[in-house]
Amino acid sequence: MDYQVIIPAAGSGKRMGAGRNKLFIEVTGKPVILHTLDVFASDLYCKKIILAVQPNDENHFKDILAGHPGNGKIDFVYGGHERQHSVYNGLKAASGEIILVHDGARPFIRQHTISRLVQSAHDNGAAIAAVPVKDTIKRADQNQVVETVDRLGLWQIQTPQAFRLPILIRAHEQAIEQDYLGTDEASLVEKVGLPVMIIESDYDNIKLTTPEDLYFAEAILAKRKNLG
Repeated sequence: MDYQVIIPAAGSGKRMGAGRNKLFIEVTGKPVILHTLDVFASDLYCKKIILAVQPNDENHFKDILAGHPGNGKIDFVYGGHERQHSVYNGLKAASGEIILVHDGARPFIRQHTISRLVQSAHDNGAAIAAVPVKDTIKRADQNQVVETVDRLGLWQIQTPQAFRLPILIRAHEQAIEQDYLGTDEASLVEKVGLPVMIIESDYDNIKLTTPEDLYFAEAILAKRKNLG
């Protein structure tokens, strides 16, 4: 089933401590953004990739993408002050029935997960990738444990998040009207009162946020290479 994807790529990478957009950092000799785009470029059902970038990064992105097999699918839009604003700018360039939103710094999503998300969004309106919480979770107040939270039913949310396009547009427009800033796209849809389904992903689908994550990224790539 065909879809388009918005990739917010306008971050500053402060937590990565790189002094530049973290998507330009190389992992095994290749910028992070190319690892991410490879997944969508090779998917025949992905009809458009909408990159939301800062104006001063646009030329660098275009230089990196020169010759990339996904280049013909890519449209650029400018990002906003917050990730949510960048996604909304991307929505203005989107068309078709199903739209995905995916973190540019999450390069290890698998195509079979994407396919399940797209199908679920088509059937149900909204679907998000997630994995069950593995660690013990405690709620604290001023560094003192208040309670241990039951993990049953708790999920660690990832991207992609998939939606019927009119639903996500409606959710963003309501957020603008109410001056509401959500934690992710699904939270906007939840606020509209619509259901969001969970598609179980895998623990390799990490987001590269801090320098330590780059070691995990190299390990994941090495594992995949060994597995063929």
